Amino acid sequence: MARRKESDRAQQNNDDSDSNPNDELEEEPDFDDPEGYEDDISEQDLMGDLIRQRPKETDGVESIVVIDGVPQVGPERIEKLQNVLKKLFQKFGKITNEYYPLNPDGSTKGHVFIEYSNASEALEVLKGTNGYKFDKNHTFTVNLLTDFEKYNDILDKWENPVPQPFKEQGCLQYYLLDQDACDQFSVVYEQGDKVAVYLNTQPEPTLLEERPRWTETLVRWSPLGTYLATFHAQGIALWGGEKFQQIVRFSHPGVQFIDFSPCEKYLVSFSPLADSRATDEPQAIIIWDVLSGLKRRAFNADKSQALPIFKWSHDDKYFARMGVDMLSVYETPSFGLLDKKSIKVQGIRDFAWSPTDNTIAYWVGEEKDTPARVTLLELPSRNEVRVKNLFSVADCKMYWQKSGDYLCVKVDRYAKLRKDKSDIKYSGIYYNLEVFHMREKQIPVDSVEIKETIQAFAWEPVGTKFAVIHGEPPSTSVSFYEVKTGQTPTMVKKYERKPCNQLYWAPSGQFIVLAGLRAMSGTLEFVDTHDFTVMNTGEHFMATDVEWDPTGRYVATAVSWWGHKVDNAYWLWSFQGRILKRVALDKFCQLQWRPRPPSLLSAQQIKDIKKSLKKYSAQFEVKDRLKMTKASKELVEKRRKLMQEYEDLRKQKQEEYAEQRRRRIELRNNVDTDETEGRGGELEEETVEFFIKEETTFIDE
Repeated sequence: MARRKESDRAQQNNDDSDSNPNDELEEEPDFDDPEGYEDDISEQDLMGDLIRQRPKETDGVESIVVIDGVPQVGPERIEKLQNVLKKLFQKFGKITNEYYPLNPDGSTKGHVFIEYSNASEALEVLKGTNGYKFDKNHTFTVNLLTDFEKYNDILDKWENPVPQPFKEQGCLQYYLLDQDACDQFSVVYEQGDKVAVYLNTQPEPTLLEERPRWTETLVRWSPLGTYLATFHAQGIALWGGEKFQQIVRFSHPGVQFIDFSPCEKYLVSFSPLADSRATDEPQAIIIWDVLSGLKRRAFNADKSQALPIFKWSHDDKYFARMGVDMLSVYETPSFGLLDKKSIKVQGIRDFAWSPTDNTIAYWVGEEKDTPARVTLLELPSRNEVRVKNLFSVADCKMYWQKSGDYLCVKVDRYAKLRKDKSDIKYSGIYYNLEVFHMREKQIPVDSVEIKETIQAFAWEPVGTKFAVIHGEPPSTSVSFYEVKTGQTPTMVKKYERKPCNQLYWAPSGQFIVLAGLRAMSGTLEFVDTHDFTVMNTGEHFMATDVEWDPTGRYVATAVSWWGHKVDNAYWLWSFQGRILKRVALDKFCQLQWRPRPPSLLSAQQIKDIKKSLKKYSAQFEVKDRLKMTKASKELVEKRRKLMQEYEDLRKQKQEEYAEQRRRRIELRNNVDTDETEGRGGELEEETVEFFIKEETTFIDE
């Protein structure tokens, strides 16, 4: 990016020099400081991020590890101990030297020094063997030799941290005070060079903020809509307030992925290149405190795991990650392991938190004669509240309903299994939907069998229905099921031969968009699931994204430059499928609605408002008419302005025509054609004939 900008700037300078050769003679500006000027900004304040990355002089001990907890043996058993330890530790790299301190009697002292060929191998040893249980009486404690120097330099006297001055940020929730509850949305276009934030007013969106090079890749809203996160080469910046001022920044070079905790207390940043650097501390994953901007803890990353590596509980109290045969649950604000130990789960494949409770659902694959199983684990007690065994399982996917009332596990089952060397091949695949009723006693589980391939699944966010796209294109079908207490889910509607591959429920439920994205040419179908009326159908050719606004009133469809290089645009629709606005932007990349926090009203208050909605509808109709009147006035004013511009242009051209009158007379042999055309009838018309050719035709009598 910088290279392109510099070349553009050089080209601009060349153009300027060509247009004005005297520019080279102009005096260059003087950038020297005035006499007596003293710079009070320290290098740490000015370039803190770069200074921390400055190469440091080493003393050659970064590749040495110290292992404590080694068995103490006599001289006759030292060689055997050395062979066992060497076999264990050479898995992590090339051992160049090893030293076993001995007592005067020739026995070992219980610790060993091992030197590797480079510092990165020493770090791998630290990650892989610290806490390793050698036998029932010996557990290894592994440290880098450089750690001794680091901890030896700790000051003996504690110095209290200096309180940071309070910085007034203004009202970060101002966007919730809009009288008409209009939502905001962000737009990234021109290949990411420009970012704009709009207010979704009618009939035209209102531009709130637009900045060039606000981000280097994309933007992301926090879960409650308080912050706008932008990505940069050196880290992440959060923006907020009415003027979108910078709230805080987090330095994490090479960051490519972020994830907020649900309550916005913490931010997780991931830099895949960080662990490739030989450092004493992990840098790939960092968890930040959003309010203070401080780093709370850092972790190494397993690049084979899918993002996000850490998953949060609904209340920010816990976060968890999956490892080999274990599930590690951490608690906040200490950021240590819950009960100081991980949960051993042999063969764990995936897990997911409940959106409303501190309950984890995880599934374990088959192992020989042991069936696969889905387990619901309650935290912090670690009680297994429900276990469901499953047979002939190839894969599972877990889907929590947003309200936390139900969990659906899509089970891919097989009729036959064949092992081909290291690969496992399945045949006769069919599907089951295992529905857990979370609010009922003992959590009963119902099963729905679907023979066809399941393309997509989606719960109604607030309600009791779920939708499934099944079958093979172009003969895909969409089925809707309803879940009732004490009953097996029943199919309430099935649409045959629907060209769709994605399901998008409105945030408040009831309404759904059946979308055929990308290869399906952007077909859209708007359905009211109250009576399963198809309200409207449409098409946004080659659409790549569909986004509901947080209130469920509007839908945005988009053709992103990241997915399709032409026809980049976003369209706004009503929830009923009526097109409201088409906006084409050069190299449009991304549209995101600004989220809203949960309503402060209770469920009963919301129910009462819905019952008395007719009482308020008259007020809304008056507002809508006023908006349309205002829109009409704006349209009339726009047309009046265009008419005035036309009249001004016409007057200007008439004056130019009058100024050219003498020249026109000279060009027409001193005949004033303006006057003669005005009087009419004074000019004589003369017909001039020219002989062109003669043709003779003989006619037979």
